[in-house]
Amino acid sequence: MGEHDELLGQLRSGDVELEREAAFAAGDGKILEAVPLLVTLVQSQNLGVQEAADRALRLIGGPAVVQAIAPLLRSDDPPARNIAMDVMREVGDQDFPTLVALLHDDDPDMRIFATDIMGSTNTVQAVAPLCEALLKDPEVNVRYQAAVSLGVLGKPEAAKCLNKALADDEWVQFAVIESLAKIRDESSVSALVGALGKSTDLVASMIVDALGEIGNIKAVTMLIKRLDDSPAALRNKICKAVVNILGGKSLTLLSEHEREKFREYLVAALQDEDEEIQDAAVHGLAFVGGEKPARAVLALAGGLDQDRAQERIELCVASLATMGLSRALEESLAFGPAPEALVAVEALSRIGGEQVSRLFMDTFWKRDRDVQRAIAGALLQVAGAEAVDFFLDALERHADGTVLKGAIAFLGQKMRVDKAAERIFSLLGHPYDDVKEAALEACVALGGEEMNDRFLAMAGSPEPLERLMAVYALGRIDLEKNIEALRAALEDEVPDIRKVALEAVAQLCGPESDGLNLLVSRLMDESREVRLAVVEQIGNCSLKEGNEYLVQALDDPDDWVRIRAMEALGIRCAEEAVPRLVELLESPNKLLALKVIETLGEIGGKAAFRALLDVVGSQDQELSEAAENAISKIQDEQGEDR
Repeated sequence: MGEHDELLGQLRSGDVELEREAAFAAGDGKILEAVPLLVTLVQSQNLGVQEAADRALRLIGGPAVVQAIAPLLRSDDPPARNIAMDVMREVGDQDFPTLVALLHDDDPDMRIFATDIMGSTNTVQAVAPLCEALLKDPEVNVRYQAAVSLGVLGKPEAAKCLNKALADDEWVQFAVIESLAKIRDESSVSALVGALGKSTDLVASMIVDALGEIGNIKAVTMLIKRLDDSPAALRNKICKAVVNILGGKSLTLLSEHEREKFREYLVAALQDEDEEIQDAAVHGLAFVGGEKPARAVLALAGGLDQDRAQERIELCVASLATMGLSRALEESLAFGPAPEALVAVEALSRIGGEQVSRLFMDTFWKRDRDVQRAIAGALLQVAGAEAVDFFLDALERHADGTVLKGAIAFLGQKMRVDKAAERIFSLLGHPYDDVKEAALEACVALGGEEMNDRFLAMAGSPEPLERLMAVYALGRIDLEKNIEALRAALEDEVPDIRKVALEAVAQLCGPESDGLNLLVSRLMDESREVRLAVVEQIGNCSLKEGNEYLVQALDDPDDWVRIRAMEALGIRCAEEAVPRLVELLESPNKLLALKVIETLGEIGGKAAFRALLDVVGSQDQELSEAAENAISKIQDEQGEDR
């Protein structure tokens, strides 16, 4: 009996389970004698058997499999035929003569299958037979598939025959052009351009797209020469291709005559229905622009949906900014519809300079609110001393919150204009919170003794919000000078004010200052939020003396205060906290106990290590796993041994 007789018997048994298992075994063992039976099982009505036989044939491979499976390409059973195709795609290159023979089969379907399979072989060997099929086969679908497969292979050796096939039927030309675009061989540029004048509009359009993808600069001159004689749709595609090949900046290297002609065609291309062509035209016009292109780009941008087409609007803005200051931008700013005007504002803000700043100021009061807001924001970016009086005026005359915020930021933070201080301070009483916030930051930025005195007076206000703003500002303007006011604020009846005061005095947490004592004075505050702030600020304090107070916080009645104290102690690796932390391991609150374990792992050291070892034996699986992780952390970082 043969070595594999039992397995072969199972493959022909008719029992689907045995057949399936035997097929798997035949594949894993690469048993060549099983190939004919596996080919038979590929035709099984049982999907599991089919899949197992398919897998086995791929694993075994070699000429025997190719020759055995090839006849199934003629099968009338679609699943079997499809499996045969897939197997041949994977292993067909292992018996090239069989594939080449199929290319000369009398049945055109078999020749189509063969050209398809050759595209999956990923070898230069396939190029010659595929080229022969492409140029000589009488069946158009075979030639089409040969062209497709040459593109899939992507071998430059195929370019020569593909170039010749550009004269074939239109159906074949589609595949040829697509494949040439994938291969990107330099020799194809002249062939593609030469085929333009002999092709239908559809094929010519594909050729131009392919030249753009190939990106060979040699095509540019030939394409530009064809602009005048091409219909509008093809001309627009040529414009896109030239921009894609050259990029924007290189367009400036064209001759003056070429640049002028190309500019006109790019403007016309903005009207094309294809957004990619429009975008290419916008990009190109940035470097060959002028008044007419600027107006056209503004019109295009103004008609785009501001929510859905933000990237395209950004492209237009960038193009206009690259073109530079123009009459078109000035007029759109002054008189254009709001969408165009907003684009003009953004483009001008990128151009910048005093001239742009004055344009904004001259136009501001003539426009509606939305454009005014955009102008105020742009002036904040580009303007200098020339806009001080303008913003002082806006601060007095305008009621819009966004405009006011722009004026406040410009005068208070950017330019530090002292004469604006009183008006900005008055806006701390504005009904809009965001205006209040902007005014507060500007007042802090302006600073000075007079401003400080205003806030000292405000700190005694009966209004909690005014006291809150005053405490915030006093801590930022001159912390040490205002320490008594801040000390008093620590006793304020409003918890939020006490928190702001804590954040201020925390800056004094150093060896020569009283900051730590001031923080500790609120460690027993009635407000949980204030105690949380105290723990956070002590945790940030560099003084080691803060550790004892964080240990005290472990006895806080609120679990979250205790957890925050643990986090701070862990970061500070405070070993003096270990005894109290070990006591907290008995807490009925599992979240707290888990945090204790994590903190002990952060702190490390022998005492923490021993305490964690005791927890590993806990009956609570979650605590035990957490302790194991903490121990691993100590071992990794501190080298403690069991």
